[in-house]
Amino acid sequence: MQKTPLATVKAKFGDKAKLVEALKSFMGDDLWLAHPLQSGTLEHVSNSKLLRLHATLSAVKTQFGTREKLAEAILAIEKRTKDTGYKARLMGYPVPRLYDAYKATKKRAAAAAPARATVAVKKA
Repeated sequence: MQKTPLATVKAKFGDKAKLVEALKSFMGDDLWLAHPLQSGTLEHVSNSKLLRLHATLSAVKTQFGTREKLAEAILAIEKRTKDTGYKARLMGYPVPRLYDAYKATKKRAAAAAPARATVAVKKA
């Protein structure tokens, strides 16, 4: 049986305040994109959203380090490394959206690779 978000927060962090503090450690310029309309604080966000945000930011921090490196990884997978306009657009996305785009792009590239290999075999 899956734990409730509150039980997960209590098991991993002790209480919601400690989870919020852990998220605030990610709020530097390298990962966090400050939104001009953002007026609320993290204390008023649901536990499940905070847990999901913490998991995403932790994965990006360990795998890539910064938002810029994550955007460059997307550009590399799509073979668009010199497209500065597309990179600028990606840099305007928050980390969860960038990470979702990375996973989707990686999945599409992996699915297309066997298809390209079979076409190359048929041509030979």
